[in-house]
This record gives sequence, structure tokens and C-alpha cells, in this order.
Amino acid sequence: MGLSVSNSLSIASQAAANLSPAAAPRPTAAQPTTNNPQDTVKLSSAQQVEQLYNQGQSVPEISTSLSLAQNVVNLYLGISGPGSST
Repeated sequence: MGLSVSNSLSIASQAAANLSPAAAPRPTAAQPTTNNPQDTVKLSSAQQVEQLYNQGQSVPEISTSLSLAQNVVNLYLGISGPGSST
């Protein structure tokens, strides 16, 4: 007994049409993430400065948000201030 291509396509189409939405697999809910202290990383001040600067914050903004003097922020970024001879 042979099957033709048209028969196999119509059988597949009928099988797909007979699937009810309840029979379709349901996506599983994503598990909420918890802030496990073992999964967190503490960044140094210099690393925080670098990250904020790379995100587009200015030196004064970084200085204010991290409670650091602007010359310290400049030092961490390797920016020489006015009047320095480097």
C-alpha cells in the first residue's frame, strides 16, 4: 500500500486541525529570581566610577552619587586635572 504526497499532507493537516488548544503544551512560568547574597558582587569605588562613566554619567554626577570628591573620580578615571603636569 503506497501513500501519495497529497495524502500524507492531508493527513498531517487533519491531525493539526484536530489538536485542541488544551492539548498544546503550556509554557511554564519563569521562576522569580531572588537576591541571594552569595550571588552579588561588591564593586570597589574605582569600579563603580568606571561603570558609571561608561554609562555616560559626568564626573560631577558620579562624584555626587558616590559621595566622592571630583578629584578622586578623576584619579580613578585617569583624568588629569587642570594645572597638573603629567
